[in-house]
Amino acid sequence: MTSRNSILTAIVLGGLVAGTIDIGAAMLISGKSMGFILQFIAGGVLGKASFGGGMGTVVLGAVLQGAMSLIIAAIFVLASLKLPWMRRRWIAAGLAFGVATYVVMTYVVVPLSAIGGGWHFSLMPFLKNLAAMLVFGLIVAAFARRYVRPV
Repeated sequence: MTSRNSILTAIVLGGLVAGTIDIGAAMLISGKSMGFILQFIAGGVLGKASFGGGMGTVVLGAVLQGAMSLIIAAIFVLASLKLPWMRRRWIAAGLAFGVATYVVMTYVVVPLSAIGGGWHFSLMPFLKNLAAMLVFGLIVAAFARRYVRPV
């Protein structure tokens, strides 16, 4: 039986590791600084004013990134408790979860956020951002596989 500690460990480690790597991926993809990336994330709540907020909006962005990453990891880990195939076939499940995360973040969360913005398709940014979410999903799935045991 899986303990609550194991479940929490999978969520916290999976979410924070994946979320941190996601920030690094965003920096590589965009060529922007970590501060800019975190202010962009804070812009989801504050809009474009986040870019003039200095260190306060950088910290807010980091907190929001951490919270979103933990929520996303929790969804996977809790689902894997009910669907054990997600841990047995963790690579396939992680990749599928990465695609789902990409779709929700790109087509629901960001457009509805205060930063919003118009959307247009461009192949290379699409491929790069999708790849980042595939890695995110794989990381979360790997931690679920490692820490969540069959019930």
